[in-house]
Amino acid sequence: MTRVFSTPSALLDAVGEQLGASDWLNIDQPRINLFADATGDHQWIHVDPERAKDGPFGACIAHGYLTLSLVNVFLPQIIDVQGISMGVNVGCEKVRFPQPVTVGSRVRGVGELLSAEEAKGGIQSVVRVTVEIEGSDRPACVVDTISRYFPQ
Repeated sequence: MTRVFSTPSALLDAVGEQLGASDWLNIDQPRINLFADATGDHQWIHVDPERAKDGPFGACIAHGYLTLSLVNVFLPQIIDVQGISMGVNVGCEKVRFPQPVTVGSRVRGVGELLSAEEAKGGIQSVVRVTVEIEGSDRPACVVDTISRYFPQ
């Protein structure tokens, strides 16, 4: 369920709160192959199912940066800041990939609002997104995303 904030300033009072989770998303081979084509990373652990079957993970794995890029899919499902003229991605901090995502896995993002402060005409927030793998105790990715929201 998406956590809705009526204004960017409402983020200031929610620091430290859990924001909820996105929907589950299936990681299939066509998605991995498209990412390989987009980035030029065609390493066999990503795109060669026959070879990967005998490799260290037992199957093809998603690129770490593919997993990170899915945060862009998850964030709007986790947090909705209303009353803005625009929101911008400022960057990210502390990106980690504790566990690879094997093909056929389902992942989702879980958010926590780490900080929010006034910044250059808007509110800047840091949301930690933990990309969980269904059935795994270890996450695929943990990233602190930085966004800035400008009020209308």
